[in-house]
This record gives sequence, C-alpha cells and structure tokens, in this order.
Amino acid sequence: MIDEVLGELREQMQKSVDALQDDLRSIRTGRASPALVEKLPVEYYGTATPLNQMASIAAPEPRLLVIRPWDPSSLGDIERAILKSDIGLTPMNDGALIRLSIPRLTEERRRELVKVVSRRVEEGRIAVRNLRRDALQDLKEFEKEKMISEDDFYRGKDKVQELTDEFVEKIDEIGQHKEAEVMEI
Repeated sequence: MIDEVLGELREQMQKSVDALQDDLRSIRTGRASPALVEKLPVEYYGTATPLNQMASIAAPEPRLLVIRPWDPSSLGDIERAILKSDIGLTPMNDGALIRLSIPRLTEERRRELVKVVSRRVEEGRIAVRNLRRDALQDLKEFEKEKMISEDDFYRGKDKVQELTDEFVEKIDEIGQHKEAEVMEI
C-alpha cells in the first residue's frame, strides 16, 4: 500500500523535474538553441500550433537560428509570433526562411533571466511539495480506514519526506546549473 503511494509519488515528482528542465531550455542563454523557439505558439489557420510542428529549426552558427517553414505561406505568421513572444529577438525574413540573430546578453538582461530562472525553480519546488501533501493525505486516509497501522503511517511519512528532499535537491541543482549558464559570458 505504502510502496504504491511512494512509487506513484516518485513518478509524479520526476515528471515535475522533467517539466522544469523542459521549461528552462526555453530560457535564452548566450548561444543559439532550437529549444529557444520550438514550443513557440504560432497562430496558423486559426489554431495555435507549436513552431516545431510547422518548420525545421537549425542553429548553423553559435549565434544564429534558421527557421525554414514547410509551408512558405506561414512565414508571416511565424514572424508575428516571434515578435509577440517575450524572447526579445527580431526576425529577419528573406522570403524563404527566417533568421534569428542572437545578440550577446547584457549584464542587466542576464540578471533578469536569473530572476526568471529562480521563479520557475521555485514553481518546481512548489509542485513537488504539493505532491508531498497529496501523498500524505493518501496515507492519512489509509490509516483512518485501518488499511495501515499508525507505525506504518509514520514510516511512510518519513519516506515521503525523504523523497521530497531528494527531488527538491535535484530541482535546486538544475536551477543552479541554469543560472550559471545564463551568467556565463
């Protein structure tokens, strides 16, 4: 019973960590990465479509992204989506593809990005703590319904806390790594 709760909890916490890593990939560092724009929603025939489903995205140079749409008529839509987004890049459209030149980050912009990283890392910690709360509620219910003993409840509670500490530590490491990457010149 407790092992099932712990197994499910570990799985959900890992999903939270994976979601945080995916989210942090879209935060701009000093170099070009397709992850910067691949999930960008583009209004295409009335539907918000992720950019990576409409075009190929390549980084031929360290400071350049090239977006080649599969449907050339969608160039304008992609360009508008990039301009509306908060990535702070200006697209250059040559009629067949879009080039995004990635300038060096200023010290001020780096500090802003570190704040964004910190906020998203804190959201990841909150998600893990919410999962801990749900698992503890499940254990309380099991104890209340006499499915587990009081001793088992407290042992399970300790294991849930150990798991939470482990994943919060992973999240902190991911955040520190990303902050160092952003501040790197």
